Amino acid sequence: MGGVVSVVPATADRFDDVSLVLGPKRPDATVCWCLSHRLSAKDNRALVGQARGQYVRQLCGGSISPGVLAYVDGQAAGWAAVGPRSQTTFARSPKIPHLDDLDVWAIWCVSVLARFRHHGLAVELIRGAASYARSQGAPAVEGYPTDNAGERVNTVMSYVGTKTMFEQAGFHQAAQTDSVAGGFPRVIMRLGFAAV
Repeated sequence: MGGVVSVVPATADRFDDVSLVLGPKRPDATVCWCLSHRLSAKDNRALVGQARGQYVRQLCGGSISPGVLAYVDGQAAGWAAVGPRSQTTFARSPKIPHLDDLDVWAIWCVSVLARFRHHGLAVELIRGAASYARSQGAPAVEGYPTDNAGERVNTVMSYVGTKTMFEQAGFHQAAQTDSVAGGFPRVIMRLGFAAV
C-alpha cells in the first residue's frame, strides 16, 4: 500500500475521523452510520438525521469502542464495526446461526474510503478489529462475509467483506448461512483465541 498503517479503537477523541469515514456529506442527512445491525429495526428507523451521528458519538465515549479506525500516514482511511454478537441484530438472526454458546464478538462492517481501496486495508481493519475484540476478552470473533468466489461484489453490499479478506486475516470458514448479500451466499468466518 505504501505508507504507515495503524488500526486503533474508535474513541471519543477520534469521533471527527469516525464522522469522516461513516458520516454524510450533509450533516442533516440520514445515513447508516453503521447502526443498522447495532439497533433494532424500529429504533434504527426512528433515529434520523444528526441524531444518528450523536448516537455514534456517545458509543465512541463508552467503555467498549463501537469499532476501529484505520489510518494511513495519519489520515483516517477506514472503519470496521466490532462488538459482542449478543449486542447486535445477529443475536436474533434466523439466517446466520449460532455455532455454540461462546460469547463471540462480530465484525459486520468494513469500510475503506475510495482513495485508499485496493491496497489491502480491509484486511488490516479485520485484523485490527479482531485484535481489539481479543483485548476486550472475546473468546472468538466472527465475520459474515460473502463467498463471492472471486467475482466482483456490488460496492453497496461490499461492507460485509469477502471470505478471502477474512482468510487473509487468519479466519477460517466455520459454517454456511442462509443469508445472501449482493447476490452471493454469506458464510461464517471465525477466529478463536487460545486461552492464555
